[in-house]
Amino acid sequence: MKVVHIVNSIDKSTGGPARSVPQTCVELAEHDITIELITQESSDMVKVADRASLTVRFYSIWELFLYGSRLSPKDVDIIHLQHIWNPYIQVMAFWAYQKKIPYIISTRGMLEPWIMARNSWKKKIGMFLYQKKAIQRASYIHATALMEANHIKELGFNNPICIIPNGIDLSVIKEKKQNYGTKKMVFLSRIHSKKGIELLLEAWCNSETKGWSLEIGGEGDPDYMKKLISSVKEYKNVHFVGAKYDKDKWDFLRSADVLVLPTYSENFGNVVAEALVIGVPVITTTGTPWEDLETYKCGWWIDLSVENLKNTLEKVFSTPPEILEVMGNQGQKLVAEKYDLKAVAKKIVDLYQNIINEK
Repeated sequence: MKVVHIVNSIDKSTGGPARSVPQTCVELAEHDITIELITQESSDMVKVADRASLTVRFYSIWELFLYGSRLSPKDVDIIHLQHIWNPYIQVMAFWAYQKKIPYIISTRGMLEPWIMARNSWKKKIGMFLYQKKAIQRASYIHATALMEANHIKELGFNNPICIIPNGIDLSVIKEKKQNYGTKKMVFLSRIHSKKGIELLLEAWCNSETKGWSLEIGGEGDPDYMKKLISSVKEYKNVHFVGAKYDKDKWDFLRSADVLVLPTYSENFGNVVAEALVIGVPVITTTGTPWEDLETYKCGWWIDLSVENLKNTLEKVFSTPPEILEVMGNQGQKLVAEKYDLKAVAKKIVDLYQNIINEK
């Protein structure tokens, strides 16, 4: 079986899919599948581990167009498109349909209500001109959670939808959090208005923080970051610490007693799983599919508002370190049971096999 994955970018600055897609491809290559990962070259790309049955190719959009024009159903069994809206992805949706090669679209949260409401007129034009047909023609739509699948259905798409979460490679987690009581809360994600950072800062600056500090990791638009930094310049317990990748990311997460992701919308939220797997409890919102934070008692899952954030911060500030450690242990249990990359990859392989059997 040969599967071609198309993702617009694996640059570290572009967010979760830049990491989760290559990581998943590496694991899929262990399942007697030939994987070809095609993306665009950039200056700071995620490193993709070498596998005999995994090839990474860097094509411009024009080179991708030529590649697609030469494709044959004899060359590839399935095309897996990782994103929507982007012209790079649309090129291969076009050729897959023309060449009668079955394809999957992973929408990666790009049909979530908050996203659809942003520049909605552009979305409506794009949906009318190309995106609606590209989605309708997909053999399957891939959602990472039930919430995302329901939002896709609400838009009127009747394709089969498979729900498979992003996975975490448990084998690379060599060190888990040991010391609780640091009184440090961290945010780690792209610095973007979608992430709710302004609401978090307002809640933080109106709370009695009881010796806690907040460190905000990530990069984003320089003007937006300058605005955020200026808004808290009088507060000595709030620090912007820049981008955190690879070992620095894990060290940063382990240094915290709690991770906060006060986002308006996430189809998954990789950093939530990454914090949980090393034993760090999490605050996030009902704009994410992380209801299990409440079920497993490893965090707080709240409606997004300044008041709710403030109330939750106060609960955290009053939580003893030994309780945070118990919550951290529960978070590790959650990820091991539901988000092990090996189990996730097996579900994707089963999906591929179903598509081939349905040809």
